Amino acid sequence: MSYEQLKALLEELHDKFNCEEFIEEDPISVPHSFSRREDREIAGLLASTIAWGNRKAIVKSAHRMMRYMDNAPYDFVVNASEHELQSLSSYVHRTFNGEDFKDFICAMRHIISRWGGIGEFFEQRYAATGDLRVVLSEFRREFHAAEHNTHSEKHMSSIDKGAACKRLCMYLRWMVREDSHGVDFGLWRKIPMSALYMPLDIHTGRMGRSLGLLSRKQSDWKAVEELTDALRAFDASDPVRYDYSLFGVGISGMLD
Repeated sequence: MSYEQLKALLEELHDKFNCEEFIEEDPISVPHSFSRREDREIAGLLASTIAWGNRKAIVKSAHRMMRYMDNAPYDFVVNASEHELQSLSSYVHRTFNGEDFKDFICAMRHIISRWGGIGEFFEQRYAATGDLRVVLSEFRREFHAAEHNTHSEKHMSSIDKGAACKRLCMYLRWMVREDSHGVDFGLWRKIPMSALYMPLDIHTGRMGRSLGLLSRKQSDWKAVEELTDALRAFDASDPVRYDYSLFGVGISGMLD
């Protein structure tokens, strides 16, 4: 397939899947339930954290998370009492349990207390480093600076260990990207869309390899960089827009 043919295909698929209809069945529907930046940041981080497996189950479980927080995620993170934090103990989504939930709340409280907000951390550290890879490493380290059980660490991938960090990259796409289709939020405007990396999962990896955009067999951080670099050839200012193309066609099986 020529460059022109591949670009035309990517654009066609992008326009098909980057639309409001995409939202309802995707985990991004959870932060879309809120209008305030701080609520969307917290809802988005929690929803993306449990985003593996069946999408319908993810969305259902993430909305249940919000109900545990009285559908006021920012207020709960900042003000929840110890008794209210203990009420999270009955929550479970696959391997993410109530203790993990509590630890994530306390970690976000730590970030907000020290930096002013989750977005403020990412924007300030990107301004200081100019490299989201460094910021991803720093965020995980800062996130786990609060007291926590070691089990919760498995729910935030480590770029320092070469992980693809799919869920964090997806969360960053939600918060940073802005276009006219209204799916992503474009809240963190101090980070350019060109700095984002592709959320690499089984669907984007399979389609990336099928289309000749990715040669690496392992789905690790090196593969993320390879795929993102390949997509920059089609849109250097916003390469991650093609997440819709690869993920959408991957789950629909259109090219099978």
